[in-house]
Amino acid sequence: MNFLEINKVLSNKVRVDILYWLKKPEDNFPPQINVPDFNNGVCVCHIQDKTGLSQSTVSHYLTMMHKVNVLTATRIGKWTYYKRNEEEILNYINSLRSEL
Repeated sequence: MNFLEINKVLSNKVRVDILYWLKKPEDNFPPQINVPDFNNGVCVCHIQDKTGLSQSTVSHYLTMMHKVNVLTATRIGKWTYYKRNEEEILNYINSLRSEL
């Protein structure tokens, strides 16, 4: 885990909001058409709609979050679905407790 890189990613309110929304996707996103549930995550299009930001900005944010491993990505057809990586998030929180 790269502690400093995760800190950089989490220094943006929208990226923190995305993590918050993905914690309970069924409460924060509409039902998905191509998949029956949120087990594989939330489609990028729904995340983009919720943020109100451009597709390129949201894709960049999600890529950053994926690179530091706080999100996992699953490709289904032409769509990519993102969900939280709970294990990595817990490791990060535990590192905060022990390091600071």
